Amino acid sequence: MKRSLAFIAVLFLNGCAIFGAPTEIDETKGWSVQQINSAAEERMRDRDYDKAIKYYQILESRFPHGRYAVQAEMEIAYGYYKKGEAASAIAAADRFIKLHPHHPNVDYLYYLKGLATFNERGIVEKLTAQQISDRDPKALRESFASFKELVTRYPESKYAKDATLRMSYLVNTLSAHELHVARYYMKRQAYVAALNRCKYVIENYPDTPSVEEALVISVSAYDLLGMEDLKQDTLRVLKTNYPQSRFIVGEVPEDKKVWWKFWESLW
Repeated sequence: MKRSLAFIAVLFLNGCAIFGAPTEIDETKGWSVQQINSAAEERMRDRDYDKAIKYYQILESRFPHGRYAVQAEMEIAYGYYKKGEAASAIAAADRFIKLHPHHPNVDYLYYLKGLATFNERGIVEKLTAQQISDRDPKALRESFASFKELVTRYPESKYAKDATLRMSYLVNTLSAHELHVARYYMKRQAYVAALNRCKYVIENYPDTPSVEEALVISVSAYDLLGMEDLKQDTLRVLKTNYPQSRFIVGEVPEDKKVWWKFWESLW
């Protein structure tokens, strides 16, 4: 008898291995939409975002119509944002915007898209601590585009002011990144490449603090390339637009470097 029971147990275990693990028990079976929503809200308050997202997804699937489902779609996007999963948060936000373009809170989803990329793990560290490289900061550009869309579409939104401030920060950071790469090229004697980066800053970020330094680096690059006319033209632009520039008034300490390498002593 014992041998028979053991044999049956072995068959059962083998069967589990063949057909896979038993289906996960759905504790929400038979719950009302209000019960699922309450459970999801509780998990969200507890910062159990995985469980909260799961509940909201069940709610949306089981009760696809009505205000609870619409709210669940927004909460799913927020849950992914809080988890730090930028791609999933943006995908969920885009889905909501597509399904509910006239919803009174759709501006929040545009704002959330910008935040998701703005706060993406390491976004600032990559620009300040990474090895200098010719790497396009895609996340910053995507964040700027999302905030810009919000401000353009909904200038009266309560999120517009904060989005505008973040856009200003992003523009300054993007221009600083271009200079970061320009310095890299200067140190490696790739002067034409450095000039291209400086030109990009001057043309695309004309109102940022980086323009002054872009002009200085351009003067240095033209000097090293032996392009005297362009060097003097750029120097005149620098003096005209930044008459109190530290590069002009002598605040940059003189050492063994020749004048066109003063910029190297600043970082």
